[in-house]
Amino acid sequence: MILEGLVTSLCREGVVNLAPMGPQVDTGMNRFVLRPFRTARTYLNLKEHPQGVFHVTDDVLLIARAMLGLTDPPPAYFPARRVRGQVLAGACRYYEFRVRSMDDREERASIDVEVLNTGRLRDFFGFNRAKHAVIEAAILASRTALLPLDVIAAEFSRLAPLVDKTGGEAEHHAFALLRDHVERFAAKKSLQSEDICR
Repeated sequence: MILEGLVTSLCREGVVNLAPMGPQVDTGMNRFVLRPFRTARTYLNLKEHPQGVFHVTDDVLLIARAMLGLTDPPPAYFPARRVRGQVLAGACRYYEFRVRSMDDREERASIDVEVLNTGRLRDFFGFNRAKHAVIEAAILASRTALLPLDVIAAEFSRLAPLVDKTGGEAEHHAFALLRDHVERFAAKKSLQSEDICR
């Protein structure tokens, strides 16, 4: 099963990197597998410093901002207890982990981690179609270079009514950020195609 959330990892200088990630998990959550691309900052950080924190959150605006690299100002953190890492203060629950093994022979690494400490900060908001739609939109927006843009646009059109009908301000803002990202990417790609044809 894939569980969408946010991972914090530290670079050599101790700077926090916040990235959306969907590890492969089981219901026990004692171990899980992260699958970052080898070009991702999370992969580079965990290769150098094999500890981090996985967060479950219903803050889809933060997930969207993290996917787009819009983490300035950064969210509030506090130090993890069992690993050298940082915990998102606004998360619902978190899992401090250390890397057990890493297979990076393919484009996406497979990082098996062991949970050393868990924490619960607040209740999960609950099921909401707009929040789920934003998560799907964030995943699509992260794959603009991998998927056909017409497929992404069609999916955004399908997801938009869910956000319109059931979302609050945060969900509307998050969806707009993601849609703008996709539209900018499409416009840039269109300009590049025109230049090639000239």
